[in-house]
Amino acid sequence: MSRLRMLQVWMATVVLSTGLAVVPGVAAGNTQTFTGKVSDAMCGAKHTEGGIAPAACVRVCVQKGAKYALVVGDKVYTLDTSDQAALDKLDKLAWEQAKVTGTATGDTISVKSVTAAK
Repeated sequence: MSRLRMLQVWMATVVLSTGLAVVPGVAAGNTQTFTGKVSDAMCGAKHTEGGIAPAACVRVCVQKGAKYALVVGDKVYTLDTSDQAALDKLDKLAWEQAKVTGTATGDTISVKSVTAAK
C-alpha cells in the first residue's frame, strides 16, 4: 500500500471516529433545567391587561392561542409542549416560579418536565 493511500485511510478513520463521537451528543440534545416565572409568549414579563392579575392574564392569553413562556431574568423563553400533564402544571403555576427541564433552541425550550420551584 502506498504512503498516500495509507494517509487517506488514516484521515478517513479519524474523520469517521470524530463524527461518531459527536453524533450521540447532538442526538441527545442539551437537556437543561431552567428556573423562572411562568408567563405567556404574548405578554412575556409584562402583563398590561388592565384589571386582572398577572396569573389570570397568563391563562387568558393561553386560551387565546399564546404559548406558555418562562421568564428567566431578562430573557423570555417560549415553552413548546403538547404533553397535557405539563400544560396542566404550567396552568397551575401561572405567574409562579417553576423549574422547566428541556432542550433550548434559541428562545424556545422543548419541555420534558415542569415542577414547582422550591
